Formats: sequence, structure tokens, C-alpha cells
Amino acid sequence: MRGVLSLLAFLTFLYFGQANAAQPMRITATSWLVADGNGKVIQGENTAQIRSIASISKLMMAMIVLDAKQDLEEYIKPYTRRELLQLAIVHSDNRATDMLCNSYPGGRSECVRALNNKASSLGLSNTRFTEPTGLSVFNVSTAEELVKMVIESSKYPEIVIASKTSEVKIKIKKKWLVFRNTNPLIGQRHDFIVSKTGYIRASGGCIVMMLDTDIGRRIVVVLGSKNTRTRIPEAEFIAKNY
Repeated sequence: MRGVLSLLAFLTFLYFGQANAAQPMRITATSWLVADGNGKVIQGENTAQIRSIASISKLMMAMIVLDAKQDLEEYIKPYTRRELLQLAIVHSDNRATDMLCNSYPGGRSECVRALNNKASSLGLSNTRFTEPTGLSVFNVSTAEELVKMVIESSKYPEIVIASKTSEVKIKIKKKWLVFRNTNPLIGQRHDFIVSKTGYIRASGGCIVMMLDTDIGRRIVVVLGSKNTRTRIPEAEFIAKNY
């Protein structure tokens, strides 16, 4: 009798375990997509909807700084320009991003002009920037156009290195400062090529990432997720299941 009860308990556990595993994750993101490594969209929702993109803006900021071929070892006290780039991509640091923009050739106005010119050169007709950090609700794009931005950013070794970095350690005088990546998956699992998170109230939780998975290279865009805690698991679920 005990053996029969044990068997029934095991079968019940197995049934409900499989049922729970089969339930798909509820995606709270208003707009999302997954594409292959060439940018071909595999699945998505509201992929052409224009939305605030928050700190995803910093990917474009990094690209225009590198396009301008500014000296990465130049000090913009207390950091070098290279360290400011790392802080912008890894830690999503707004002050570092502002410092990069203010020290751009021609100053802040030319920096913002360059952001929009870069978007135009990539054919991103629905992408606009009013400032470099993403704090403005008027920094906007679409999931479809962000795929192109991610592909372009993957061509910059400095962005790829920063995207793979779980934490940045910078020594200021005698003190070491540690800045963690805003994507907690970095250094834990998956082979990332590009990763950038974002959040302001108007944008909701956002993330773009290019990564290699068991089913091939994937580009994932998540915009308007419920909050900063939902964007990562939703993006990972999308990457692994489409």
C-alpha cells in the first residue's frame, strides 16, 4: 500500500510540475521583439510603436564618441574618457554620460546633433534624441529600429567589452570604486555581445541585448516592461524560447 501511495504521489508531482513548466511567462512589456543575428524579426508585439527608450540612449552616445575618435585616455576629471564610456554602458551612469556629451567636439549642442545625425544615417526615421542620458521622455525609438542600433553598436569593440563586463573598478586617489552592471545576467550566464538597460517612469523597464543562445544568436528588445525587476526575466525568456 505504501508503495502505491508513493507512486501516486510521484505521478501527481510529475503531472503538476510539467503543467507549471509548460505555462509561458506573462510578458508585461508593451512592445517587444526577438530577431536573429541578422536582424530578421522572429516574433514580437507592437514592434513599430514609438516609445521612450530611457538609458538605451547611451548606446548611441557611446557610438558617436567613438566615431569622433576622441582620445579615450584623456582625463575628464576624475575619470578618463574610456572610464566614462564604461560607466555609461555598464552602470548606466547619467553623470558620466553628460560629461561625455559636454566634452564632445563643439559641446553639448553638437553632441545632440550628432546623436540625431547618427540615427538618420542608420535609417532610423522614428528615433529622436533631445539629450544623451535618456532621462528625457522625448528620447524615443521603436523596437524595430533598436534592432538596427544594437547591430551597429556590436561593431564597436569598446561597447562589446563594456557589455560583457559585470563590474567596473576605478581607482580615484587611494580609493577603489566598484560599479555593477545594471544587467545582473552579465557574468552569470549567456554569451553577451551587446547589453543596455533603461528605465524612467514614461518608458517602463527597458532592455536591449544581443547574445548567443543554444538556438543561435538573438537580438532582444523589451520596452515598457512593468518595472526594473520584470525586464530581465522577460528578455531572457524571449531569448530562450523564440
